[in-house]
Amino acid sequence: MMVVVPFTPRMLTDVQQVMWDAYCSGLEMDVAGQVIGVDRKTVYNRVAEAGGIRPRRGRDLQGRSLSYPERMVIEAGRLQNKSLRAIAAELGRAPSTVKREIDRNTAPRQRYRAKTAHAKAFVNASRPQASKIGSSPVLRARIVADLGLKYSPQQIAGRLRKEFPDDPEMNVHHETIYRFIYLQPRGELKKEIAAALRSGRATRQPQGHRGDTGQGRIPGMVSIKDRPNVDDVDGTRLPGHFEGDLIVGKNNGSAIGTIVERATGYLMLLHLPDGRSADKVAAALTERLIGLPESLRQSLTWDQGKEMSQHKKVSIDAGIDIYFADPRSPWQRPSNENTNGLLRQYFPKGTDLSVHTRTDLDFVEQQINDRPRARLDYAKPHELMTELLLR
Repeated sequence: MMVVVPFTPRMLTDVQQVMWDAYCSGLEMDVAGQVIGVDRKTVYNRVAEAGGIRPRRGRDLQGRSLSYPERMVIEAGRLQNKSLRAIAAELGRAPSTVKREIDRNTAPRQRYRAKTAHAKAFVNASRPQASKIGSSPVLRARIVADLGLKYSPQQIAGRLRKEFPDDPEMNVHHETIYRFIYLQPRGELKKEIAAALRSGRATRQPQGHRGDTGQGRIPGMVSIKDRPNVDDVDGTRLPGHFEGDLIVGKNNGSAIGTIVERATGYLMLLHLPDGRSADKVAAALTERLIGLPESLRQSLTWDQGKEMSQHKKVSIDAGIDIYFADPRSPWQRPSNENTNGLLRQYFPKGTDLSVHTRTDLDFVEQQINDRPRARLDYAKPHELMTELLLR
């Protein structure tokens, strides 16, 4: 029989830890609730309060902190007028540790008392510390601005390190940015900041995996297995090799073509207002590719979709070799798959994509190509593509 644990605003710390262990391992909220004997709503409320981020375990006075018996030794040593070095040697601690302890926990015009010092240290250890972002208006403003540009926390952190390599005040870990986002107090600011995330979620969720169903095979295709090496001997991606696919709208009735250059991550979007038939895709694809220098038209790897049944015509007209990835193998087109995920911020699933104009697509291209990328050492795709074009 399940033992029900009554939920109160101050749920026992050990019970909370069990709940977070279950939730963070990927279990659904109702299952995580069953682990500790509460319902799904109870787990939801606790997770929502924390913004989906597991609270840090409460600090204690173990480890490097002085224990109460050690403070008793300090108090006795001071009463005997021992030097700081003598007390430190007796404790096996550094003299500076003893000095800081006495300076920090001795009231003015009073002697050091172990009991008072230990109580004060416990309160200080429990007191929440101001976050780096919250205490720096400049850093905070920059992060909020970059979130408005739909940069991910990892991109923001990486770009800050790149722009301010010698300024520790402007360097922050991406997990700190996530905590800043999700631990905002409830209100319009939290909604605004959370909405800027790619997921748009108000709470952080454990990461999952999604499969790729593939789109079937088409005749006359050349397999990716026959594609020449697109990487240099040192693993660097060679320029001029592209990956492509479609993102599809509501009821498969509309689509936008996506082409990504592997070396730079540079994105080009195909405007398909009249549908995604093979002739429409071929025409739009040829128009975009033919505008590139011949040296940058080396190869294009596409998913196995019927929209590419005129791939031989595109190959001849655009002067580019076309290869096809294996079914259900999105990792063979990693740059394109990742970029398609980013594009869903602008073109949500289940919406009509035919309503977007060429101007709309140009704006999204500019936004994506202006984002710093971790794999590019936080350079921006348009910066690297400009370098290639200027060669």
